[in-house]
Amino acid sequence: MAAASSSISQSQFTMHLPESSPIFPLPTAMRRSHTMSKFNPYEHLSVSLNPDGSLSRLLHLPAVSSSAPGDPVAFKDITLNASAATWLRLFRPTNIPANDGVAARLPIVIYFHHGGWILHTASDAITHRNCADLAAQIPAIAISVNYRLAPESRLPAQYDDAADALRWVKTQMTDPDGEKWLKDFGDFSRCYLYGVGCGGNIAFFAGLKAAGLKLEPMKVAGIVMNQPMFGGVQRTESELRFAADQLLPLPVLDLMWELALPKGMDQDHRYCNPMVGGPHKELIGRLGRCLVIGFGGDPMVDRQQEFVKMLTGCGAQVLAWFDDMGFHNVDLVDHRRAAAVMSLVKEFII
Repeated sequence: MAAASSSISQSQFTMHLPESSPIFPLPTAMRRSHTMSKFNPYEHLSVSLNPDGSLSRLLHLPAVSSSAPGDPVAFKDITLNASAATWLRLFRPTNIPANDGVAARLPIVIYFHHGGWILHTASDAITHRNCADLAAQIPAIAISVNYRLAPESRLPAQYDDAADALRWVKTQMTDPDGEKWLKDFGDFSRCYLYGVGCGGNIAFFAGLKAAGLKLEPMKVAGIVMNQPMFGGVQRTESELRFAADQLLPLPVLDLMWELALPKGMDQDHRYCNPMVGGPHKELIGRLGRCLVIGFGGDPMVDRQQEFVKMLTGCGAQVLAWFDDMGFHNVDLVDHRRAAAVMSLVKEFII
């Protein structure tokens, strides 16, 4: 594994998932080979579409609602926007580092979870663990955003929720009665956006929005996009090579975008394919530092590498790290790769 530029070689890779995993339980449909002509992406995702356009989500992952004795982090939930039913989960180390007896100011990491726009919450065990690890190992104040899901709320609702989270953080800095964890321990000049999968997409567009939100003196110092989710009408080589991927086959990716994009829009809409032309490109040079992480067995890896080239060409400062091996979300089940990603993120933020 090594840091790489936007031109990265890839090896042929066939993914094999274990039949079960205590870290990332998968529905049965995800664990068997597919006959693509008979493949049902709704069954694969354990969801069903209701007549009113909403989804019934049939897979319920373990959730975390309270701390266990000896946990290295504390957490609490805070309402973000009651009308949108969005909320935040805040994490802080139980032992705040100190310099000469004075509590250190910690970077603030605003986190957007994975789930292909339609699944998961900030309380799911795997999302909770990721944020707890960030808070403990960087160390940092981590803020996990429980944004609205599609198709009940289509894009750009998730970007609006991200903007709400940024404004909320700024308010805590300026409000005398603001959230004490942030006021006492947070460094508002070192705020980072971190997203995984579709959350990486949200982090990118939230970074573009940040310039127009008048957040000063709060500063977004960088953006981490871990296996960000992008698409497009024209298939890439990696999408075709991994069309029958056991986790994210093409029909599943297509369904996720169909449910998330504004109605009537195709996958060359800028929300899905930011490499297309548009006014958003004029804002990319303002993003500052970006870290993009990817794995060679991800169907979206070609998109991610094209994204890196676009960022660089538009003036962003980019560190790109791609592992030739590994599938989408491999760092959720492979402790070695999880440690490598954490090391990268820690070095980028510190």
